[in-house]
Amino acid sequence: MVQHTAPPVSPPNAFDPYQITRPDPVLFKYYFIMALLTGPLFPITFVPLLFKYETLRYRFDRSGISMSWGLLFRRETYLTYRRIQDIHLTRNLLQRWMGLATVSVQTASGSATPEMSIEGVLAAEQLRDFLYSQMRGVKGDSAAAAATGVADSAATPVENGDEALTLLREIRDELRRWSAAGGPP
Repeated sequence: MVQHTAPPVSPPNAFDPYQITRPDPVLFKYYFIMALLTGPLFPITFVPLLFKYETLRYRFDRSGISMSWGLLFRRETYLTYRRIQDIHLTRNLLQRWMGLATVSVQTASGSATPEMSIEGVLAAEQLRDFLYSQMRGVKGDSAAAAATGVADSAATPVENGDEALTLLREIRDELRRWSAAGGPP
């Protein structure tokens, strides 16, 4: 069961990803121009892009990102920040001219394509930086403890039901004691 908490309050002019729910209207213009470039296939390419634009929804919360779109075939994707492996920001010539970018979020799913592509956000660099900070914030807690050599035996993994992580930390700490003592007792 996923608990949703209220997003933090941001200063008035600061970038707030929690307020992003729909793509910017500039994305519609981009889709229209891209469909026009197909020439006589315009109706065939524009109609699906129109439906995608009209139904595209985003939701950012403390634990992850949700994206959904589709009229006949509804697609919904939810990614927790913990699953994010890499984030790419791409822009073609037309997107640069219009101030758009595509933020591609990749996971360790084994697929060559991104798990989620966030389109229609004008502040793409700030969104990428936000996602990196969230990704590192989730992973950084255990990485910081490993870098300092401090074991968190009473930390959150046991509270979250992740006994395997706790066991691996205990094994790591025992191996460090052995190497410091010159071998097993």
